[in-house]
Amino acid sequence: MDRIRIRGGRPLAGEIQIGGAKNAALPLMATGLLTEDRVILSNVPKLADIDTMTLLLAQHGLAVDPVGNDGRTLSIGGPIANTEAPYDIVRKMRASVLVLGPLLARVGEARVSLPGGCSIGTRPIDLHLKGLEQLGATFDLDGGYIDGRVTGRLRGATIVFPFVSVGATEQLLMAACLADGQTVLANAAREPEITDLAECLVRMGARISGIGSDKLIVEGVERLHGASHTIIPDRIETGSYACAAAISGGSVFLRDARLEHLGATVRTLREAGVEILEQPGGLMVKRLNGLHGADAMTEPYPGFPTDMQAQFMALMSVAEGASMVTETIFENRFMHVPELNRMGARINVHGASAIVR
Repeated sequence: MDRIRIRGGRPLAGEIQIGGAKNAALPLMATGLLTEDRVILSNVPKLADIDTMTLLLAQHGLAVDPVGNDGRTLSIGGPIANTEAPYDIVRKMRASVLVLGPLLARVGEARVSLPGGCSIGTRPIDLHLKGLEQLGATFDLDGGYIDGRVTGRLRGATIVFPFVSVGATEQLLMAACLADGQTVLANAAREPEITDLAECLVRMGARISGIGSDKLIVEGVERLHGASHTIIPDRIETGSYACAAAISGGSVFLRDARLEHLGATVRTLREAGVEILEQPGGLMVKRLNGLHGADAMTEPYPGFPTDMQAQFMALMSVAEGASMVTETIFENRFMHVPELNRMGARINVHGASAIVR
């Protein structure tokens, strides 16, 4: 649809089912390139990005078949018939670049379009390429495409990320599973989606230790086999609905939401006057006596997530007092501020910080 009409002024009440995490589902779909067998994923969210990844895997020769009638379970597998990820698909979704490592690890070659720019600022993939080079890959840039080659198999190495990168951690974690020897990923991202990916890879036969920490150790294996895996609930969807319940003064039960995945989001919302209670099967969220200003600075997990920054700013726009929201992950991620101000918010941006009154 091209228009959504919202009639405000009503508290939200009831129960919402939290769907599977998109940021976990996309790399998990790419694991289908690592094995000849089938990977069965359940709790898959119904999103355009999932359709795009399905198209990309089909481009490589894999079949992505629905299991059941609800479209929430996918069976992924088949022979790799093509190693090119074309621009027309990659431009739609940056996560498409995650096929690079699995293709190099499995068949020794890949041709992947550069993902290009992004509306929330530059998001380069240099850490992906440097890490894969340390594992033995070589690259040439040809007309906007990355041509990758491996002589023989990838080889284990110690890779220290200069800064935390979720995408690079996912890329190299998948590639290292089929590399000869041991790979150490230091200063690795710790997001729940990384843990979910690692746990699925272990089910497929990978040997990974340090899961959940910033140091992942991978002992390469000859081959991976198929597995079944349930995708974790989406923590950003959870936080978004929590903000909506608090903004409207409602009381909402978020089914399947997990408190341990929310990191600093829980602490920050509680500081602002939002009650979040664990209950059997999910989380109950409601506003307490009133909302008051709280500060947030986006940081890698378990810090406050950049993907919750806009929703939290909307919440602070109706809170008593002032708050400061600081963005440290992406530049140009305050594009929602002028729109909120048009609706009556009082927000002033100063560099990487926004003051909300």
